[in-house]
Amino acid sequence: MKIAFLADPLAGFKTYKDSTFAMMREAARRGHAVYAFEQKDMALEEGIVTARVQHIELTGDEHDWYKVVSTEEVRLSALDAIIERKDPPFDMEYVYGTYLLELAEKQGACVFNKPSAIRDNNEKLAIAQFSEFTSPTLVTSDEARLRAFHAKHQDVIFKPLDGMGGTGIFRVKADGLNLGAIIETLSENGAQTIMAQRFIADIVKGDKRILVIGGKPVPFSLARIPQAGEVRGNLAAGGTGVAQPLTARDLEIAEKLGPILAARGLMLVGLDVIGDYLTEVNVTSPTCFQEIMQQTGFDVAAMFVDAVEHGVAQAQQHQKVK
Repeated sequence: MKIAFLADPLAGFKTYKDSTFAMMREAARRGHAVYAFEQKDMALEEGIVTARVQHIELTGDEHDWYKVVSTEEVRLSALDAIIERKDPPFDMEYVYGTYLLELAEKQGACVFNKPSAIRDNNEKLAIAQFSEFTSPTLVTSDEARLRAFHAKHQDVIFKPLDGMGGTGIFRVKADGLNLGAIIETLSENGAQTIMAQRFIADIVKGDKRILVIGGKPVPFSLARIPQAGEVRGNLAAGGTGVAQPLTARDLEIAEKLGPILAARGLMLVGLDVIGDYLTEVNVTSPTCFQEIMQQTGFDVAAMFVDAVEHGVAQAQQHQKVK
């Protein structure tokens, strides 16, 4: 198959830990042709969505890890699968990209994750659909409501709705130190909607990333344990990743959400769970493939490429029936 990855610039990949690289490596190992392009390479002209794509070969070298075989302008529908792996921020430019990919779908392209599903499942707000698994949460731009939430729960996490990697996350304890300044900064004085969640003490044991592929959970999570003095477990914020088997509660959450999210077209989802509570549903570019593989031997990338192959086969069968 021709598998194309819509990703950030390849030159910035850290191949020892990059999940997109792991996907590419597994696809190439199976004999699939690997292509890459960035959002800026896409265009819509005369109703047709095209992209300037690079056909790449993986070299096996840690630093010069790929070589470009050719560069060509193609209809996205001419590719067998498109894997959306662009990192947030989920801004309007990102949204425009999903619209182009959705048009490409209508022209016959297979896109994973489904572009409309990415738009409809905000990574922070999506947890509201599964409130039986969440800690007390408030979403608002109203300072009075945010202050009242803090007064009720005493120990609260405040965060923006469009952040990633732990950016913009603040903890305010019972003393309320800097509460006003944090609310003003995050909400831009009431102009931006933000999220508040009751602090979950189990963060000391790690912010667990549970990967769900094709509706089924990977049997190991990556617990991202905060460094000293931090409340953020994100690896980008200095957290340490420790792979561990799913707990009974982890499995309960993943098995409940997995089929629902897969039915929406979300082939790959990263559930964030702290203790027994769901905190985020990541759908843009979930990571932790390599860390889990390196520590447990479970080949997450192989499970993902299996799902892509199955998804493409299903789509082709559906086209034949039509």
